[in-house]
Amino acid sequence: MVLQREQANPVWGWAAPGEKVAVTFAGQKHTATAGKDGAWRVKLQPLNANAKGQTLTISGSNKLELTDVLVGEVWVCSGQSNMAWSVDRAYDPDLESLTAKFPNIRLISVPQVGTQEPQKDFKGEWVAATPETVKQFSAVGYFFGRTLHQALDVPVGLIDNAWGGSAAEAWIRRDLLAKLPAAAPYMAQWKQTEATYDSAKAAATYESRLKKWQTAATAARKAGKPVPRRPRAPRNPLTGQHRPGNLYNGVLKPIIGYGIRGAIWYQGESNSGRAKAYRDVFPLMIQNWREEWGQGDFPFYWVQLADFRDEQPEPLDDNWAELREAQTMTMDRLKNTGEAVIIDVGEGRDIHPRDKQTVAKRLARWALAKNYGVEIVHQSPRFKSMEIKGNKAVLTFDHVGTGLYSFDVRDPKGFAVCGENKKYVWAKARIVGKDKVEVWAEGVTPRQVRYAWAVNPVCTLMSREGLPATPFRTDDFPMVTEGK
Repeated sequence: MVLQREQANPVWGWAAPGEKVAVTFAGQKHTATAGKDGAWRVKLQPLNANAKGQTLTISGSNKLELTDVLVGEVWVCSGQSNMAWSVDRAYDPDLESLTAKFPNIRLISVPQVGTQEPQKDFKGEWVAATPETVKQFSAVGYFFGRTLHQALDVPVGLIDNAWGGSAAEAWIRRDLLAKLPAAAPYMAQWKQTEATYDSAKAAATYESRLKKWQTAATAARKAGKPVPRRPRAPRNPLTGQHRPGNLYNGVLKPIIGYGIRGAIWYQGESNSGRAKAYRDVFPLMIQNWREEWGQGDFPFYWVQLADFRDEQPEPLDDNWAELREAQTMTMDRLKNTGEAVIIDVGEGRDIHPRDKQTVAKRLARWALAKNYGVEIVHQSPRFKSMEIKGNKAVLTFDHVGTGLYSFDVRDPKGFAVCGENKKYVWAKARIVGKDKVEVWAEGVTPRQVRYAWAVNPVCTLMSREGLPATPFRTDDFPMVTEGK
């Protein structure tokens, strides 16, 4: 495994009540006495990075040895399916696995357990990154860790506990979520589900449908006709990845406290229908993690939603645009946070973009710049201010790197403007300075501007370093996810 360098790291476990336990590692020795519940804990003093495997020994009435322990950088890789998406399903899986020969990158995955009961342990195993082990590991996590490993030349440990389709509410301690007004509709919905869901009835219904399908399938095969689709077995929502608190208890709680540098996060698709509430739910989740980890405001970097579905012929309101806005707003509410904008790497036909390499590099830019002292452009251009000059709006951006640039075409696409009637129309635009864009539309005296405000926008503005401009709106018109 890998221990986090340059900080005190807890080591914990269980023994007989009252048993004396000694932990030795790298010349250190720490002792503890197991409590009435058998739990014990010590803290290793800060260690420098070390790529030479050492042995961590735990001695009591018996002796345990954990061999080949390295010291370096440790990151949690979490979220839903786009974080869970494995290397063997990303771009160039053959080349990526073939070249995965990094014995000092260590990987561990947390099994999917959804429960209301806080878990203290899980069944998992640290493995070195090899052509075989990386195939089923998080692609974003591995590519992120590989970039850090190559840039910093220290061991890297990656902990993957992502769960496809998961809701942010499932990653938060339930009592905290219950106090959040924005989460009230979701909590009420789940209380109803918890009170009425009958697993036995669901199983009986499925068995009945399955028998009917088997009869129909047999008849279809004999007649040479297409076989109807087999009914899906029911999934128990009470043990799934949407129920409030389920993933906090099942896949997060067991790792809370392990020494880490920070966390990367790729989630939001499952919350898009509740985008306005995400403005409060997402920051609460981050705060919950930080408070319980006991490492202060550790770095937390996330991936903004990619482009998806069909392109829209006209400017329209959209819940994915509102979710992206909620993600961006979190940077203003919490320190040591950052957002990787990937509005340019999505696939309209697939909610799982295969270009995980670009995603990981943009997350790695944040970590390298903010946590490792590397002078590198890391944040996407972001709207700063607007000035109306006659029939044009002049927009100023922050974080433009060496300057704004329009990909593929000379003048940037993706802008819309509205006048007093609040009806948006597509606008023309041109870059008029290192950090400025001029926007206008025929017959409209602009009052508000939107950029990349769609589920799958056609947009081309970026920094010359290749980081796409952050979607935004200047208005505060009612949201389609208001009250959801």
